[in-house]
Amino acid sequence: MTAATETTTAPAATGVKGRLLHTMIRVRDLDRSLEFYTKLLGMKLLRRSDYPGGRFTNAFVGYGEEKDTAVLELTHNWDQAEPYTMGSGYGHVAIGVADVYATCDILAKAGVKIPRPAGPMKHGTTVIAFVEDPDGYKIELVNRV
Repeated sequence: MTAATETTTAPAATGVKGRLLHTMIRVRDLDRSLEFYTKLLGMKLLRRSDYPGGRFTNAFVGYGEEKDTAVLELTHNWDQAEPYTMGSGYGHVAIGVADVYATCDILAKAGVKIPRPAGPMKHGTTVIAFVEDPDGYKIELVNRV
């Protein structure tokens, strides 16, 4: 085990043990985003809830059940007419795939924007790519499952 691994896998100093549940992003067109994440990236729609009083919908997508894996929460605010700004704090969501090159070929044929095509990292052999979802969020594809 390397020092970096020991640092990242050590329990929190407070002793609190937890698990990543989900990452939430706001999307402008829920149907378009659901098509991207389910049909193009192969996730499953786990649940979807409308909140008429708050005028929003939450849809949870992922590769496994929420009880076992982290998932993605897509939040659609019904009255949002303009695109959201990304802000300076957002980085990306990383998804492990069996073949980054083949995945990028499929996504490119579907018209997905690929700002960083598949290839090895600058300082390593791991193959990655960056694609954008319909709202411009960066999705890193990593060659592993």
